[in-house]
Amino acid sequence: MIVKNPEFKISAVSPKQYPDDGLPQIVLVGKSNVGKSSFINSMVNRKKLARTSSEPGKTRQINFYDMDHQFYFVDLPGYGYSKMSKQEQVKVGNFIEEYLHKSKNIALILFLIDIRHSPTENDKLMYRYIIDTNKPCLIIANKADKIAITKVDDAVKELQSVLNPLKDITFLPHSSERKIYTEAIWRAIQPYLS
Repeated sequence: MIVKNPEFKISAVSPKQYPDDGLPQIVLVGKSNVGKSSFINSMVNRKKLARTSSEPGKTRQINFYDMDHQFYFVDLPGYGYSKMSKQEQVKVGNFIEEYLHKSKNIALILFLIDIRHSPTENDKLMYRYIIDTNKPCLIIANKADKIAITKVDDAVKELQSVLNPLKDITFLPHSSERKIYTEAIWRAIQPYLS
């Protein structure tokens, strides 16, 4: 899939600010430093559409990116950032929960996890939470460029065996450096856009 004119739409902090044009929303969930902004940029072949930060935990709102008026990528605040105060962590948790329960247009949740590490307790909690929403979900094993290309498939299988031993959810590798994974992810997303 080629997105010609992706654009930032809005940073929302409450349901009344969510776009209400009925377009499908592809939602990105993941830890603060898992690379959600880089994922968006690499999927649409842009360097600076989604702002990346060297300081994890910067995103405190829900960012909507309009993809050629066909659908939105929706970047939720990252969870589990230790330098965030408890109060801020609760606020971010509430944002995520409110959006996942109140948005009427969620077509698919993309749960990004770091391919290099075994899922943390926070990852496992978020995974269960996503499953409990009963919304379609794909797991993206991100940062695949950080390991040898020959080890990617085994790393993805290992993550799946920890989080999803039933193997009823698709796990796909991604790297914002190696573009080889992008097509497979677009193919997996496409059925949720019609």
